[in-house]
Amino acid sequence: MNPNLLTLFKLSLILAVNTLMTRGLSDADGVDLSFTQRPWLLQCNQTVLLLEMERCGEQFSSDMNHVHPEDRCNLTHFIREYHVFSFCTEMNAERIGCFWPNPSVERFIISIHKHFFSNCSLEHAAFIDPPDDTLTLLIFIPVFLTLAMVVLVVWCSKRSDLLA
Repeated sequence: MNPNLLTLFKLSLILAVNTLMTRGLSDADGVDLSFTQRPWLLQCNQTVLLLEMERCGEQFSSDMNHVHPEDRCNLTHFIREYHVFSFCTEMNAERIGCFWPNPSVERFIISIHKHFFSNCSLEHAAFIDPPDDTLTLLIFIPVFLTLAMVVLVVWCSKRSDLLA
């Protein structure tokens, strides 16, 4: 057999084996990179983003008009509407190619909160000390239980010969 042909065969065999071996070493093989590459493929268009946020806000406003103004501070009365609003902003931001949340979306959501929930301030509860009798019980019960456990452990360790 021709030595040059044998060398060419060995070289092509080595190249084929090397290709097959290194293919398994790459992390990118067989991985869907469409989600991670999407922000680079689609540039975030802030104008379109704000228009879509306005559309989500208009839908939320019309939904909130069905909620009585006194019930707007109780999330259980409008949780579904708020979820739809949040989902709308998130999906539209991702569809346009913007990250969510981003500063523009956050400003818009804050403006919606100021409009609908400005009267929902939290009333700070005034904490007062419990009565002296209750406070004394709350302090001394754990102290006495701790001392009782120590006494029990010491007593059991001294009487280990009877218990074993």
